[in-house]
Amino acid sequence: MILITGARGHVGRNLVQQLMQDGHKLRVLLTSDEQLPWDVQDPHAPEIIIGTLMDDEALFAATSGVHVVFHLENAMWWGRTRDLERVELVGTRNLVAAARAARVGRIITLSHLGASPSSAFTLLRIKGQQEALIRDSGLAYTIIRPGIIYGTEDAFVNHLAMVMSTNPFFFVMPGYGEIILHPLYIDDLIKALQISLHKIDTVDEVIEIGGAEYITFEDLVWTIMRVTGFYRPIIKVQPYMMRWLTTLYGFLFSRTLITPQWLDILAASRTAPLGNMYRYFGFQPRRFEDTLMTYLPQKSFFFSALRYAFKRRPRSI
Repeated sequence: MILITGARGHVGRNLVQQLMQDGHKLRVLLTSDEQLPWDVQDPHAPEIIIGTLMDDEALFAATSGVHVVFHLENAMWWGRTRDLERVELVGTRNLVAAARAARVGRIITLSHLGASPSSAFTLLRIKGQQEALIRDSGLAYTIIRPGIIYGTEDAFVNHLAMVMSTNPFFFVMPGYGEIILHPLYIDDLIKALQISLHKIDTVDEVIEIGGAEYITFEDLVWTIMRVTGFYRPIIKVQPYMMRWLTTLYGFLFSRTLITPQWLDILAASRTAPLGNMYRYFGFQPRRFEDTLMTYLPQKSFFFSALRYAFKRRPRSI
């Protein structure tokens, strides 16, 4: 039995679909059983436990009889600092306690490149503290630190395209765009998670992975413009001004396309060795622009941006 938290998220719903195709016996922890992103009539559809990471009884039911937990619940793209602390730290602590009591074999989770308990940036500090909780839990673990994850429903590349679609005059970029990113396609990440179930070499490891190439943030922006046709002059502003603007937008809208976590990620270059995906998982990831061309030109972003801005924030667990 495999338990997945965060099964409605970008990574979670793709992982559930893949594991269903593989015929695994699945269980998911969700706040409700409405609007599920998979076919509930499928014979391999997961068992649903209603509850949160703050609910001891739900966690006991969710972890009973489980041999692997994919812990994907997070507030990375939408949460404020208090949400990050509640989900990433308190929630993880509760899950670890339940998993130990249920004698779960291993916990597999996602962190981020640059995560460290001593980081000056909130997101990376909390991710580093979460890693420490899992490493010191007494459970076997696999912690995967990917670069920026992108795909048809991601909260990074798609949000950049949304920003461009809502402002036809210019694009505001934090800093000079010289920091280097290591974007990773969602399908490649799901394949790595799938392989990690069976590879003994990934047990008790912190693994850093990314895509097929490094790319500066400015080049990434130009690539998105080229693929979507949203050519905009780039205005470069100091990162602290972007943080002020993000805070202001947070008062005006339920959600903002650019969040403080974005700016934490863009504060410094963070990459993994290019050979790590092949070294640990035995395959080569796909290139950034090649994968964007398969879905980005067909998408409509303007109304998606408006819907997102006024969409209610996720209920804090």
